[in-house]
Amino acid sequence: MAIKTILTEPNKILRQVSKQVEKVGEEEKKIMDDMLETMYQANGIGLAAIQIGIPKRIIVIDLAKGEEKKNPMYFVNPVIKNKNQNLATYEEGCLSVPDQFAEVDRPSTCEVEYLDYHGEKKILKAEGLVATCIQHEMDHLQGILFIDYLSKLKKSMIIKKLSKGKNKSDRITF
Repeated sequence: MAIKTILTEPNKILRQVSKQVEKVGEEEKKIMDDMLETMYQANGIGLAAIQIGIPKRIIVIDLAKGEEKKNPMYFVNPVIKNKNQNLATYEEGCLSVPDQFAEVDRPSTCEVEYLDYHGEKKILKAEGLVATCIQHEMDHLQGILFIDYLSKLKKSMIIKKLSKGKNKSDRITF
């Protein structure tokens, strides 16, 4: 496993639409292992392959905090089948938008169909923070960042701050 560089906004690669994975082979497993190690190193709870410059429809998530037992989840070619009409608001952050946070409304539950680490087809009914994290990471696969949900003014202020560079934060980032 290897720690990869996480791309940060502004970066054209982050705005690319990721490509479907044909099959989950050794290359994809290595990518997922590297993504997980990179995410843990950066104290994140989710990471999309495009964030390390790989335009494949792969995301990893682990909501375990601190010394809690790790519980990684792997999603290859995820597709949201159902979304709840009820919205939940979470303060989101992103490893590709360092040290910036904003409240975003997303469906409170969703059902996602995907291939797991071994290429097995799965369906997950997610709610709460898991649902938010999945939707956040799946946005990356479409070239969308959480700041795209903000007003034009707020978004431009964040991008301006990113260009200048800010100090580290201890908040949770997706």
